[in-house]
Amino acid sequence: MAAEPRRRIEVAAAVLHDAAGRFLLAQRPTGKAFEGYWEFPGGKVEPGESAAIAMCRELHEELGIHVDADDVYPWLTRDFEYPHAAVRLRFFRIYRWRGELHGREGQRFAWQCTTAPDVSPILPANGPILRALALPDCYGITQAAAVGVEAFLQHLDAALTRGLKLIQVREKAMAAGELHQFAAQVVDRARPYGARVLINGDAQLARAIGADGVHLTSAQLLALNERPACEWVAASCHNREEITAATRLGADFVVVGPVAPTPTHPGAAVLGWGGFAQCIADTTLPVYALGGMQVADLSKARQQGAHGIAMLRGAWV
Repeated sequence: MAAEPRRRIEVAAAVLHDAAGRFLLAQRPTGKAFEGYWEFPGGKVEPGESAAIAMCRELHEELGIHVDADDVYPWLTRDFEYPHAAVRLRFFRIYRWRGELHGREGQRFAWQCTTAPDVSPILPANGPILRALALPDCYGITQAAAVGVEAFLQHLDAALTRGLKLIQVREKAMAAGELHQFAAQVVDRARPYGARVLINGDAQLARAIGADGVHLTSAQLLALNERPACEWVAASCHNREEITAATRLGADFVVVGPVAPTPTHPGAAVLGWGGFAQCIADTTLPVYALGGMQVADLSKARQQGAHGIAMLRGAWV
């Protein structure tokens, strides 16, 4: 007879961000399972309690800080099987709180850089979370065909100077030779700034020019059975089925939209913020909101569960 599945324990976990862009890890105290391991602070969701409210309660109990429920942004959900328990981890991102952090249970805590956490060991459930935290808030999509290559490269240089760290080369109107040359120029300009470049729909081109990965169209996503051989793989999604396919494929993140009307696709059906939030609820993958986005929409996107925003025009102004 097959063993009955274990009851999954609901856990709320906090990703606290400070003004320097770092995140907080806390060390599990002596006497608890995995004592000495580092983790994101949080704890069990009590019966009748929402995960967001549990998050606020746990942060006060563990670290002595006060967080308003409106400042608790849903992010990723991850199921994990520990030897001692099956857990469903609901991660929230938090940028504002009141009070000074202190370990009320005697635990140590440490602020970490997204590029190179320097504490160990870290709980095994958190590996994908650390990789997701390496992704920036904004994803810029090129529009050289609309403004001209030289003009766009000037916009790109300015955006890189302002701090843009993730770029998708998406130029479907370009001939193959022109695209190869343009994409190589984008990679060359991005490298000194530590920015990553993904190529839309062409993993072979991405590898040929030393780009960081490929961004799959939704049609490519549904046709593939295995992840492309690239360091970073993203995908365009419009519904839950496509997000599930991206998860199964092992994509690193997805772009979901359109959230709002855009000049590129006038009259196209849009999700709206409510539809967007419903579409991405409980996803295990970081999601960028696409469609009519401006930098000012980042907070709204986070409130709906997005990792960040993807912009065609807004990234270059």
